[in-house]
Amino acid sequence: MTVTINLSRRGKIVAALVLAALGAWLVRSCLERYDYVNFPPSASGPWVALGDSLTEGFGASEGHDYPSVLGQRLGVSIVNQGKSGDTTADGLARLERVMQLNPRVVLLCLGGNDCLQRVPPERMLANLGAIIDRLHQNGSFVVLIGVRSATLRDRNRKLFRQLAREKQVFRVPNILEGIFAKPIYMSDALHPNDEGYRRIAERLAKQLQPLLPKLKTP
Repeated sequence: MTVTINLSRRGKIVAALVLAALGAWLVRSCLERYDYVNFPPSASGPWVALGDSLTEGFGASEGHDYPSVLGQRLGVSIVNQGKSGDTTADGLARLERVMQLNPRVVLLCLGGNDCLQRVPPERMLANLGAIIDRLHQNGSFVVLIGVRSATLRDRNRKLFRQLAREKQVFRVPNILEGIFAKPIYMSDALHPNDEGYRRIAERLAKQLQPLLPKLKTP
């Protein structure tokens, strides 16, 4: 009888410790999740999608690029600043034109062409970091959209995660996950079709929805 009571007490203690640790982890996770620079943003312009052909909507019919579909889902205006073939260096070079819009939120999706052109990862990250820093100076909220590396094993996931932590930006990993290499979602070997872009927009909408009240223009 005594042994049974001792085990019961020990079990309760262990359970209490586990619950306490879980509670602390949940609190810490929530705090980290919303510990972003410029949240809410101070810039008052439209949302802007800055990127390459994936942002421009190559392979989609008119109005079915992901910024257009995402804007409809969230009820916000998103200016599409995607340009096919752009590398991170190209995006940095035309950033000042984007800044003229005083963007409140910037969906940053660059890096795919860097990988295809074998730009050193350090240079790619430096360019993305410079873009993010400039946007933060403007009071914009940055959403860093991950792109997969052009290798058998995705080398970009860890790099983009580290960059997001360093710059304290909201990150969406590998935007083509579950879409790439599936003919039903692709218009060619690299670009989604209408359904593929719709899935991208739905994924972004789901992740951004909790932040939306503070991201919309007051």
